[in-house]
Amino acid sequence: MKLQSIFLVGSFSFTAGFTPPACSTNPQYGIQASSTSIFLSAETTMDDTGTTANINDSLKIPLSYNEMITQTSQAMSDAYNKKGYTRQIVRILLPRDSRSGQLGEYYENEAQTDRGMSQEMKLVPTDESWQGGIMQLYRSASPTAKDILRQLSPTGAATGVPPKIIEDRSIDESGVDGVGLLYTQSGGSTNTNGSENISNDGGGFGFGFGQSVSLPTLAQSDMCFFVQPTQETVEVIEKLSWSSSSSSSEPSPLIALLNPQWRNVDDALDSASKSDSVFGAFASFLGGKGSSLRKLEALGYTNTFTLEGYVCKGGNVRLIKRFDSDWLVFAENDNGDNFIQIGMSVERPSYQDVEKMLNDKGVGYKYARDLGLAPKL
Repeated sequence: MKLQSIFLVGSFSFTAGFTPPACSTNPQYGIQASSTSIFLSAETTMDDTGTTANINDSLKIPLSYNEMITQTSQAMSDAYNKKGYTRQIVRILLPRDSRSGQLGEYYENEAQTDRGMSQEMKLVPTDESWQGGIMQLYRSASPTAKDILRQLSPTGAATGVPPKIIEDRSIDESGVDGVGLLYTQSGGSTNTNGSENISNDGGGFGFGFGQSVSLPTLAQSDMCFFVQPTQETVEVIEKLSWSSSSSSSEPSPLIALLNPQWRNVDDALDSASKSDSVFGAFASFLGGKGSSLRKLEALGYTNTFTLEGYVCKGGNVRLIKRFDSDWLVFAENDNGDNFIQIGMSVERPSYQDVEKMLNDKGVGYKYARDLGLAPKL
């Protein structure tokens, strides 16, 4: 995740290079071994001696949009380069208008995603406070995904020109499910039906039903994001993942899922659907995510970066994890300008675990701190 050196190069987001390493690939699992740096420049790539303890010590909660983009790109770069993860799952906060933090407002401005105005953005969890629902989330997630792709692309490093990014909304059959496909397009990549872009902006219901989704042909240096995929999207993810798997002598392009719409935690139906029994299959039919997760696991999809949050004891908490770190838990201070680490866990901590961490650190309820009834954080 975020290393000390990341901040030194945060302003060079468009010059980060993507150079596929000479490596071997297992097409079945989408994992390849590599020996050279990819995506980011050598100055920002974590060295091979980094341990979990060192990485934990270096992790901090990003305080700006630019920091989050750089931190996310760094983690994806290290996962591809150090572990050969060509199929990744990323969950992050999304930028939002800094004046729109109050639930219940009738009107809310669209998220400002101009990186030159990073300090005016508020990083917010993908929760029910987004009054526009999944489509408002998509209008924030899509430009965020584009900025990550620009950070990882080789085009900026080679020519100084941002990469060409195609946004395909035909993957969202209804037009209102907030799902999209974004990918970079180099000279060797094409769309399977020969068109440059297929767009479905949600102009009407039923768009694309009965039609097959047109998938791109990705070149070795291309990268792809499925933005806010649903369980119904997994079949398309499977097709593109298999079609983009390369031979043992060539690297496989990076395919990532950004903020999948299934939850990180399990309810009763999710837990039951993870069973291979008839009952498990029935639970999957009813909406449990077990079957979808098994398919993605078989394709080699790995959680490489997670940054999420919620409210506990009246204050904002953030959970952060890289593929090579533990789960770290932070609480927002009372000034609202920084996050303080309150705990760490090998497994994803539950809400009750986080509450216990706050209690162990002597952190009182937010209202009590505001009224002077508990020590400030």
